[in-house]
Amino acid sequence: MASTAAKGDHTDFERGVVVGARLAGASVTKTAQLADVSRATVSEIMSACNSEGKTSSTKGNSERKHVLQDRNVRALIRTARQNRRGTADQLTTDFNQGLEQLISSKTVH
Repeated sequence: MASTAAKGDHTDFERGVVVGARLAGASVTKTAQLADVSRATVSEIMSACNSEGKTSSTKGNSERKHVLQDRNVRALIRTARQNRRGTADQLTTDFNQGLEQLISSKTVH
């Protein structure tokens, strides 16, 4: 039974399963059964992979926005390197000094 996800609405993991199974030599039918998608979906994913070399969605808004920008990630890494024995809570407290939008210790962890 194939899943009812909209066209191009499959997760990166699902695409990876399809590509991995096909590269391992599984037939289109066997791959479709394994990934719980239609045979047409298997063909579409493999076509995109072969022609464009990509397996991820083309949707621009399919991911959650990043909490930290690249600059902040680099600053967090610097903070962690300066205090290697610090806990996630300590690093969060140190890092949040000077930030307008505070981050949680789960983000740091």
